[in-house]
Amino acid sequence: QVQLVESGGGLVQPGGSLRLSCAASSTSFFNIITMGWYRQAPGKQREMVASISSGGGPNYADSVKGRFTISRDNAKKMVFLQMHSLKSEDTAVYYCNTIHETWVWGQGALVTVAS
Repeated sequence: QVQLVESGGGLVQPGGSLRLSCAASSTSFFNIITMGWYRQAPGKQREMVASISSGGGPNYADSVKGRFTISRDNAKKMVFLQMHSLKSEDTAVYYCNTIHETWVWGQGALVTVAS
Protein backbone atom coordinates (compact mmCIF):
# COMPACT_ATOMS: atom_id res chain seq x y z
CA GLN A 1 0.00 0.00 0.00
CA VAL A 2 1.33 3.41 -0.95
CA GLN A 3 2.11 5.71 1.93
CA LEU A 4 2.10 9.47 1.53
CA VAL A 5 4.02 11.63 3.96
CA GLU A 6 3.73 15.40 3.80
CA SER A 7 6.10 17.76 5.57
CA GLY A 8 7.18 21.39 5.69
CA GLY A 9 4.13 23.03 7.16
CA GLY A 10 4.24 25.67 9.84
CA LEU A 11 3.24 29.13 10.98
CA VAL A 12 4.12 31.97 8.63
CA GLN A 13 3.21 35.62 8.45
CA PRO A 14 1.15 37.00 5.57
CA GLY A 15 3.42 37.55 2.60
CA GLY A 16 5.78 34.81 3.71
CA SER A 17 6.87 31.61 2.01
CA LEU A 18 6.89 27.90 2.75
CA ARG A 19 7.94 24.81 0.85
CA LEU A 20 5.98 21.61 1.31
CA SER A 21 7.28 18.16 0.48
CA CYS A 22 5.47 14.91 -0.14
CA ALA A 23 7.11 11.52 -0.25
CA ALA A 24 5.40 8.47 -1.74
CA SER A 25 6.55 5.00 -0.81
CA SER A 26 5.82 1.50 -2.05
CA THR A 27 4.93 2.37 -5.61
CA SER A 28 6.67 1.55 -8.86
CA PHE A 29 4.45 3.82 -10.90
CA PHE A 30 5.14 7.23 -9.39
CA ASN A 31 6.97 8.50 -12.43
CA ILE A 32 3.96 7.98 -14.72
CA ILE A 33 1.30 9.36 -12.41
CA THR A 34 -0.06 12.88 -12.36
CA MET A 35 0.17 14.12 -8.78
CA GLY A 36 -1.73 16.85 -7.02
CA TRP A 37 -1.52 19.04 -3.96
CA TYR A 38 -4.78 19.50 -2.12
CA ARG A 39 -5.79 21.56 0.86
CA GLN A 40 -8.61 21.54 3.35
CA ALA A 41 -9.38 24.66 5.32
CA PRO A 42 -11.41 24.50 8.53
CA GLY A 43 -15.06 23.92 7.75
CA LYS A 44 -14.44 23.54 4.02
CA GLN A 45 -14.14 20.70 1.57
CA ARG A 46 -10.78 19.53 0.34
CA GLU A 47 -9.78 21.14 -2.92
CA MET A 48 -6.95 20.60 -5.37
CA VAL A 49 -4.66 23.61 -5.66
CA ALA A 50 -2.02 22.30 -8.06
CA SER A 51 -1.19 19.27 -10.15
CA ILE A 52 1.81 18.11 -12.11
CA SER A 53 1.93 15.57 -14.90
CA SER A 54 4.50 12.83 -15.21
CA GLY A 55 6.40 15.05 -17.62
CA GLY A 56 6.34 18.01 -15.27
CA GLY A 57 3.53 20.07 -16.77
CA PRO A 58 1.82 22.03 -14.00
CA ASN A 59 -1.71 23.27 -13.48
CA TYR A 60 -2.93 25.60 -10.76
CA ALA A 61 -6.15 26.71 -9.21
CA ASP A 62 -6.86 30.36 -9.88
CA SER A 63 -6.57 31.10 -6.18
CA VAL A 64 -2.87 30.17 -6.11
CA LYS A 65 -1.74 30.87 -9.67
CA GLY A 66 1.35 33.05 -9.71
CA ARG A 67 2.11 32.38 -6.05
CA PHE A 68 2.55 28.60 -5.82
CA THR A 69 4.87 26.37 -7.82
CA ILE A 70 4.55 22.60 -7.98
CA SER A 71 7.48 20.38 -8.88
CA ARG A 72 8.48 16.76 -8.63
CA ASP A 73 11.49 14.48 -8.35
CA ASN A 74 10.56 11.15 -9.87
CA ALA A 75 13.76 9.45 -8.77
CA LYS A 76 12.98 10.27 -5.15
CA LYS A 77 9.22 9.80 -5.59
CA MET A 78 8.58 13.24 -4.20
CA VAL A 79 6.37 16.20 -5.01
CA PHE A 80 6.95 19.73 -3.78
CA LEU A 81 4.86 22.85 -3.39
CA GLN A 82 6.68 26.15 -3.12
CA MET A 83 4.34 28.78 -1.74
CA HIS A 84 5.02 32.51 -1.87
CA SER A 85 3.00 35.60 -0.94
CA LEU A 86 0.95 33.56 1.48
CA LYS A 87 -2.40 34.89 2.57
CA SER A 88 -4.58 34.13 5.56
CA GLU A 89 -6.95 32.29 3.25
CA ASP A 90 -4.17 29.83 2.43
CA THR A 91 -4.42 28.50 5.97
CA ALA A 92 -5.26 24.81 5.66
CA VAL A 93 -3.98 21.29 5.96
CA TYR A 94 -2.17 20.44 2.75
CA TYR A 95 -2.11 16.95 1.28
CA CYS A 96 -0.70 15.26 -1.78
CA ASN A 97 -2.26 12.43 -3.76
CA THR A 98 -2.81 11.37 -7.32
CA ILE A 99 -5.30 13.50 -9.22
CA HIS A 100 -7.75 10.61 -8.91
CA GLU A 101 -7.20 10.46 -5.14
CA THR A 102 -6.07 6.89 -5.62
CA TRP A 103 -4.02 6.42 -2.50
CA VAL A 104 -4.77 6.58 1.20
CA TRP A 105 -4.42 10.14 2.42
CA GLY A 106 -1.45 11.02 4.57
CA GLN A 107 -1.58 13.07 7.71
CA GLY A 108 -1.11 16.30 5.82
CA ALA A 109 0.96 19.39 6.57
CA LEU A 110 -0.67 22.20 8.51
CA VAL A 111 -0.02 25.65 7.11
CA THR A 112 -1.11 28.58 9.22
CA VAL A 113 -0.81 32.07 7.82
CA ALA A 114 -1.24 34.63 10.55
CA SER A 115 0.44 37.64 12.06
